[in-house]
Amino acid sequence: MTTPADGGVLALIVQFLPFIAIFVLFYFLLIRPQQKRAKEHAALIAAVKRGDTIVLSSGLIGKVTRVEDAEVNVEIAPSVNVRVVKAMIAEVRNRTAIAANDSKPAKG
Repeated sequence: MTTPADGGVLALIVQFLPFIAIFVLFYFLLIRPQQKRAKEHAALIAAVKRGDTIVLSSGLIGKVTRVEDAEVNVEIAPSVNVRVVKAMIAEVRNRTAIAANDSKPAKG
């Protein structure tokens, strides 16, 4: 036997169903991928070692000369070292990879 109050609860659930669906959609399209990227970035920063070529969020490219807990020393030019907060590292490049626009010198 149903009471009039049961119909009110059902109507309330039906009214909130679109909001619940939007929240679930946001979770799978926005929140979850962002958490995944944050974990990947944290792993990338933890794996930085001396000799790696890195790209900073400002666009500077340099070679890691010293690794500390929260900072790294980066050589951006011969004999020019700067201290950088690890969180500003955007990318770690392979030491042996040749950049796409670089070419081997022509023999002549």
